[in-house]
Amino acid sequence: MKRKMHDKLKIWKEKANGESALLISGARRVGKSYIVEEFAKSEYKSYILIDFNLADEQVKALFEHDLNDLDTFFLKLSTFYNTKLYERKSLLIFDEVQLFPRARSAIKYLVADGRYDYIETGSLISIRKNVENILIPSEEDRIDMYPMDFEEFLWAIGDETMYPLIRSCYEKKKPLGQALHRKAMDLFRQYLIVGGMPQAVKAYAESRDFDKVDRAKRRILNLYRDDIRKHAANYAMKVEAIFDELPSQLKNQKNHFKLSSVEKGARFSGYRDAMFWLTDAMIVNNCYNSTEPNIGLNLNRDRTLLKCYMADTGLLISHSFDENGIVSEGIYKKLLLDKLEVNMGMVIENVVAQMLVASGHKLFFYANTDRENKENRMEIDFLISKSKVSNSHNISPIEVKSGKNYTYSSLNKFRKKYAKQTYISYLLHTADLKEENEILFLPLYMTELI
Repeated sequence: MKRKMHDKLKIWKEKANGESALLISGARRVGKSYIVEEFAKSEYKSYILIDFNLADEQVKALFEHDLNDLDTFFLKLSTFYNTKLYERKSLLIFDEVQLFPRARSAIKYLVADGRYDYIETGSLISIRKNVENILIPSEEDRIDMYPMDFEEFLWAIGDETMYPLIRSCYEKKKPLGQALHRKAMDLFRQYLIVGGMPQAVKAYAESRDFDKVDRAKRRILNLYRDDIRKHAANYAMKVEAIFDELPSQLKNQKNHFKLSSVEKGARFSGYRDAMFWLTDAMIVNNCYNSTEPNIGLNLNRDRTLLKCYMADTGLLISHSFDENGIVSEGIYKKLLLDKLEVNMGMVIENVVAQMLVASGHKLFFYANTDRENKENRMEIDFLISKSKVSNSHNISPIEVKSGKNYTYSSLNKFRKKYAKQTYISYLLHTADLKEENEILFLPLYMTELI
């Protein structure tokens, strides 16, 4: 399946020109290995893929004993894989590099040699766990890989025309019109419930069978649970407790994550490692409270007050409706038709968080619970910074609405109180694009373009 990561890899290859390796980190089953091998096939004369989950002990031994003689090292490696290597025209892929840290530490010497290019893939949780007593290479660039975004999803299901129209209308600030907006929202709901994990998208593209889609997602969720039990060390139970609590926490979307629902009397200090483990695993996207919206959102971040979204909304749906071990076809169809009798706010807010992260934004929100002055009392779902910082007007507040009837008093309060800091105010909703009262109302499917 076509991924935008391919273009990022081409840019890295051109800019690095052999002077650095590339580490691609991402959640399990997000498609790292697949895209790197496809890139190798199209952009290099030859490549060797070393999957350290399967690699022969003799291959691993090369990294232990032959790095002092790289001529011999490459000759043996080429022979093991029956692949001829060409100077500056071949790529070596270290897949699941976290399983063999010695290979990662060898990057320093391999890059300095300059003959070939190197890409590593791995899950950050295990990479960080397995770096003791090894030299972390400074000659290493890093790219994070996320689930497929809405445009990639459309490519996968064979629609090459809708997103260019969406992008054009966004740039011109014009609505799509009733018929095309309805079609775009239908496609967006398909993305919402299938999600962006490649196995689920592939199952949907090939079959349009929601049972197959849900089974694909269920396998990934089970894999995540296995990873938690295997890699989360002595706080695995806390990680799993937070993981299980995510759907119910998101239902109460106007509040931060409450650890008291996980364990009575729990404090953030006791769960810090567990929360950050899920972040490092890229299973969740954390959204932090910024106590003072200005140029440096991160400078005013309250690390103890956060919202916790699942990195893939399709997985969230399977995680939420799992009483019988699988989400029924009927529930999926009701979601598709927007007729499920539940509060869809948590799902919509989660997919907005997912799309903002995919387009390069860090997640922040703003909450003020002033009991004395109601004009200060507000909560803004998301805050994003302008890419080019100026002396003022750098912060864009974003409100997310899942229903047809809504108010936006918090957004108006924010614009009034922080007029000098506010750039563009967005309200994301299920209707078409419009500009009104100095607010840009965008359909949900335009989120990635902000």
